[in-house]
Amino acid sequence: MTDTTNQRPVSTTGDDAATLPTTYTPADVEGELYERWVERGYFTADAKSDKPPFTIVIPPPNVTGSLHLGHAFEHTLIDALVRRKRMQGYEALWQPGMDHAGIATQNVVERELAKEGKSRHDLGREAFVERVWQWKAESGGQISGQMRRLGDGVDWSRERFTMDEGLSQAVQTIFKKLFDDELIYRAERIINWCPRCLTAISDIEVEYQDDDGELVSIRYGEGENSIVVATTRAETMLGDTAVAVHPEDERYKHLVGTEIELPLTGRRIPIVADAHVDPEFGTGAVKVTPAHDPNDFEIGQRHGLPNIAVMDEHAVITVHGPFLGLDRLEARSAIVAALRAEGRIVAEKRPYVHSVGHCSRCKTTIEPRLSMQWWVKVGPLAKAAGDAVRDGKVKIHPQEMEKRYFDWVDNLHDWCISRQLWWGHRIPVWYGPNGEVVCVGPDEQPPAGEGWHQDTDVLDTWFSSGLWPFSTLGWPEQTESLAKFYPNSVLVTGYDILFFWVARMMMFGLYAMDGTPPFHTIALHGMVRDQNGKKMSKSFGNVVNPLDWMDKYGSDALRFTLARGANPGVDVPIGEDWVQASRNFANKIWNATRFALMNGATVEGPLPAPEELTASDRWILSRLNSTVAEVDGLYDDYQFSKLSEGLYHFAWDEVFDWYVELSKTTLAKAGPQADAARRVLGEVLDVTLRLLHPIVPFVTETLWTTLTGAESVVIADWPKDSGFRDAAAEAEIATLQQVVTEVRRFRTDQGLKPGQRVPATLELDGTALAAHEDAIRSLLRLTAPEEGFAATASLPVAGATVALDLSGTIDVAAERKRLAKDLAAAEKEKAQTTGKLGNEAFLAKAPDDVVAKIRTRLEAAEADIARITAQLAALPQG
Repeated sequence: MTDTTNQRPVSTTGDDAATLPTTYTPADVEGELYERWVERGYFTADAKSDKPPFTIVIPPPNVTGSLHLGHAFEHTLIDALVRRKRMQGYEALWQPGMDHAGIATQNVVERELAKEGKSRHDLGREAFVERVWQWKAESGGQISGQMRRLGDGVDWSRERFTMDEGLSQAVQTIFKKLFDDELIYRAERIINWCPRCLTAISDIEVEYQDDDGELVSIRYGEGENSIVVATTRAETMLGDTAVAVHPEDERYKHLVGTEIELPLTGRRIPIVADAHVDPEFGTGAVKVTPAHDPNDFEIGQRHGLPNIAVMDEHAVITVHGPFLGLDRLEARSAIVAALRAEGRIVAEKRPYVHSVGHCSRCKTTIEPRLSMQWWVKVGPLAKAAGDAVRDGKVKIHPQEMEKRYFDWVDNLHDWCISRQLWWGHRIPVWYGPNGEVVCVGPDEQPPAGEGWHQDTDVLDTWFSSGLWPFSTLGWPEQTESLAKFYPNSVLVTGYDILFFWVARMMMFGLYAMDGTPPFHTIALHGMVRDQNGKKMSKSFGNVVNPLDWMDKYGSDALRFTLARGANPGVDVPIGEDWVQASRNFANKIWNATRFALMNGATVEGPLPAPEELTASDRWILSRLNSTVAEVDGLYDDYQFSKLSEGLYHFAWDEVFDWYVELSKTTLAKAGPQADAARRVLGEVLDVTLRLLHPIVPFVTETLWTTLTGAESVVIADWPKDSGFRDAAAEAEIATLQQVVTEVRRFRTDQGLKPGQRVPATLELDGTALAAHEDAIRSLLRLTAPEEGFAATASLPVAGATVALDLSGTIDVAAERKRLAKDLAAAEKEKAQTTGKLGNEAFLAKAPDDVVAKIRTRLEAAEADIARITAQLAALPQG
């Protein structure tokens, strides 16, 4: 009654349980299982296959990196998708690889050289690059081994590196194409500059934080014609070339077009009118330093102002005078002191907390700097990337993230792609002795002869990673893999790099692949945070090494915890207690399967016909098929949290806590019903283990192969909903559960031990529960009444009555008090619902479904009142 096409089960017996240890120890199986999967080629994708393709590329981790919780989270989600699709019959490719991480890697190797008393300049460019390759071979890529620990089902035979030969050819090819199409150009613009790394860096490599600084108000000019400006970077005033005011600001209209003396320099600068100035902010006047501020640069371009750079690449003052050679921070203090001495300081505020950009690698404060760089003209590329989502070619999930995507691509500035590094893809442009500029493609020879030299910069790392969805498949060659696996099926990544990486892949994919987007769907997830929802940071002391948790609880426990918290686009809190709870779940799966095997659970042969099954058998098969359908829908909607939660409750609550317990009384008897129960138990565990496998691959592999005798659950068929439903059986078992739950609650309230047996009578006539009396007695530890039986408590539940003799054990006063409390709650609920239903104004406005729910609550309250009243009446007096 579930679809088990192409399964290859063999007969299983209780002897199979003997191969399973009594307790599950993840470390004993995980490493061996993973290597077996790889050796057997389960993760290897075949471009020649006639199966439909399913492709996901790994967001390439840095070659310098190691596995952190963010990686583990993202990889768990991707692996679950890929494993399920593989089981569904797709030719599934999870493309692995690493990013060369230009700045980070160069910094690592430079630190090693520093320990030897050397710098990269001592080696020279060629020798330094060789040293980086040597470092990569010896120390890079630790994360690959850690991915194996997690169970990542990637195709290791296809592992790529953004600096390998094929990807380097792809980079050179697209640079040449963009250059020829006049979408790449060289120009002097303001960039983010790191004075420590000595390179331009991308927006994503700038981390903003609130710093304690100073806000200094300075008077420019004299008397009535003076203007006060405020700045947090007084050192940049040496490069001011104007003061700007809003054109409609009446306070300054008479000054527009005049000149004013710049303090400390003797230079005169114009006062210009520009709509960029906010007249309501501060004094309504701003200093304009085009060479050291991006907004000032734009003002300068509009007004034809000169660009005066006052700092070198180390952020040291280069202007002749008393400040020459000072570091920017030293110069800031010295300049403010000099202005103070001249009586130019109008106000000073310290500390002044404001947002300051820092290099994500070395934490140095970023210096906006005018520099000659290479740029991508993103206008037409960004428009295509936006239109692909607007036209429905690419879907963003969750959909509410679309607005953030459009806000970015619709307002994207030209992209600075050059970096002043030695490690990376060197820009394929040569300069000649007479000003010639030649861009060289991968199959072309660079110009030779005296005076020719190649550009010394390398490309932004994001330039090569933007090609990842197609360069890893062999582009620019028209390979079988490219034809089979492009476009990718889905991209799974964090919302934090939606703009920086995803947008670049969209732009390059649409451009290079003739309008075909790189993927059909972008599934965005949130960030992993600590159990209090706080960002994980070394400074907070709350960073967790996922390997520690995997060592302690197993990889499955970590994976299940992460998947269970993964709501689309929402941050994920995680704590060790939750990982321990997931380990308990793995243990529960282990123990339940071991019990089933010991009692002869089997997958051999077809399932018996429904009429040959008990109500509990039909109930669990009905629920099993409903769960298959529910899980499929949630997978297709990337609802990892909901599908994990659903599988957890189905497996633990319905299969292990109810069906396994209900089946014990049937299994204890010989005959056809016991044989049917063994087959149903085998079926339920078989399907449940397959459903769980994509999230918890190790424990399910061990148990499923033992249960079925088949080769591996990795290549087993994904379960299909057969359509079998039995509403009557579900209702019948729901009634049984209601009776058992109510009596268990009563026993707990009376302080009875879980295993304590109590004599009782069961009145089940007229209900569907008569066939379940043995199971009910077993579940509730109820013995048959003997001579002298006298009921001290009677519990009417769902049409049945359970009368118990608790002589010497029941606290009558406590039971009366408990029931009185329950009765008061039921009467309060009745009063509230009756009041709402008697309110005509409420009924006129409330939706029909809301009114129906209130009527249902009233009916439940009235039933509770009748039940509790009867229980109170049945209690012994005294």
